[in-house]
Amino acid sequence: MQTLHLAGTQVPVIGQGTWQMGEDRTRRQEEVTALRLGIEMGMTLIDTAEMYAEGGAEEIVAQAIAGQRDKVFLVSKVYPHNASRQGIPQACERSLRRLATDHIDLYLLHWRGQFPLEETVEAFERLRQAGKIGRWGVSNLDLDDLQELNEPACATNQVLYNLEERGIEFDLLPWCQQQSMPVMAYCPIGQGGQMLANAVLKQVASRHGVTPAQVSLAWLVRQNGVIAIPKAVRPEHVRLNAQAGALQLDAGDLEALDQAFHAPKRKQRLAMV
Repeated sequence: MQTLHLAGTQVPVIGQGTWQMGEDRTRRQEEVTALRLGIEMGMTLIDTAEMYAEGGAEEIVAQAIAGQRDKVFLVSKVYPHNASRQGIPQACERSLRRLATDHIDLYLLHWRGQFPLEETVEAFERLRQAGKIGRWGVSNLDLDDLQELNEPACATNQVLYNLEERGIEFDLLPWCQQQSMPVMAYCPIGQGGQMLANAVLKQVASRHGVTPAQVSLAWLVRQNGVIAIPKAVRPEHVRLNAQAGALQLDAGDLEALDQAFHAPKRKQRLAMV
């Protein structure tokens, strides 16, 4: 698995997302097993959030990493309404308890809310100094937000990015690359399967003997400083995600995909889900 430098360590360019995990108790063991398989396959970056199933996803992650915490780079996110000087340490402690760990490797502001960014950063820095988190970053912040933040200690920006949603390529992604700030792409294979049904994407996949989802992931992580965090529960999907890291797309593939999924020609509002 290819790696890149994030928050002081090398992490795989394809990790594991957990959005919508922990919502159905009857599927919990299946979700735990999937995350464990992903770790075995080298997808040792796991992304979660206090928002996901109101802590349920963090509990799933805790079960999955039990006995192998040192193998995993753990990312979690704080609600904006908890992102105050007093709220962040309390939220972090709740996440630590659910995750059954004493530290989170990378702690993100889930999206911008009512509290000033400098107040959130101050609270993050206190957590870092206390050893509760390794580094901190943000999610769903556009370029003007990052420039206002103006903080070199920000380790990443996690945003919606896939073949259908390429808006960040106009200004946000180039700026992050210039700043050596990795971008974490959530929903990297789209939602609901519509993107994966695209005829051109299917043709590219067929040429390589892979799935459209694997092409989508390979298209993302071929770029400098981009990490994809797909969610998978079925074992075959976990394996396919891990294998996508080795897929090399050629110039013809990239040109075909550009024709099917157009790059932005002007500034677009930051897409979020």
